Amino acid sequence: MSTTVPPTPVDAACAPSSTHTIGQPAAAALAGTLKALSDPLRLRMLSAIATDARGESCVCDLAELADVSQPTVSHHLKVLRDVGVLTSERRGTWVWYRITPELRPAVTTLLDSFAPVAVHPHPAEYGGLENVDDALTRLANVLHSLHPSLSADLVTTVVRESYTSLARSARMKTHLLALTEHFARQRLADITRDRTSGQPQVLFVCVANAGRSQLAAALVNERSGGTVIARSAGSAPAAEIHPTVQPLLEEITGTTDEGRFPKPLTDDAVRAADVVITMGCGDVCPVIPGVHYEDWAVGDPALASAEGVAAIRDDIAHRVDALLATLTTD
Repeated sequence: MSTTVPPTPVDAACAPSSTHTIGQPAAAALAGTLKALSDPLRLRMLSAIATDARGESCVCDLAELADVSQPTVSHHLKVLRDVGVLTSERRGTWVWYRITPELRPAVTTLLDSFAPVAVHPHPAEYGGLENVDDALTRLANVLHSLHPSLSADLVTTVVRESYTSLARSARMKTHLLALTEHFARQRLADITRDRTSGQPQVLFVCVANAGRSQLAAALVNERSGGTVIARSAGSAPAAEIHPTVQPLLEEITGTTDEGRFPKPLTDDAVRAADVVITMGCGDVCPVIPGVHYEDWAVGDPALASAEGVAAIRDDIAHRVDALLATLTTD
């Protein structure tokens, strides 16, 4: 005798909720914008405008990005303007373009956060040391002996937080403990910084801490001759310094320093700084009274050609020279 098995009801917990998805009108509008952006030349134009120190770019400048006619350049810019990403203004013969103010945070996220990860995917796996407890305890004891004015609990917390934050993005797993020591030492130095020494300290912050901010910090340290302390950090650190940037850092510093690696942004670093300079990471830094903040619109080496990376290095070098002139004068 056969029996009929009733169909299994769909588990409500597994069913997608239409109330939580993006609405149809919003999805259609967003799709139109993404379609307008899905062209290599338009993305390069958007990047050029977003990083232009003037805050805008002339169509005559943008025509140099590719070997195409000016009407073709104007067509691509019109597409971006029609979807609201760009605004334009005619001045005499030329038309000038800038990012629509309301969309600048979104454009920054696209170019500085999404694009580098999409082009250079983050490693999915992580396998740190199997037993780090004893090693971190020993490291904390050593560092506490160097900073007796701090409580043992605070030093231990800094050491363990440093290890955990680096473990999230570390690719050099066998060197993770050494990197933790380097990072923890830097954090403790920031916490105990003596501001009466008169030695200015600058913090450069970008998204990945794998290119722009690393170059800027290296240039400050090299060109100031040690009279200015420079740090760098990232709001979302990469697993390693970008391959096209590493040779430039070695050229600037004259060393192949293994202690040079992307580091996460900490409140300690911001509090210790006299000047904080952001480079494409938006408003990620806590606002600390007495700290001077600047934002440098600099291209991202992770997305640039070898020639572009060199040009970005030179742009940062000019800005660093102006910064040092100000700091040494002050």
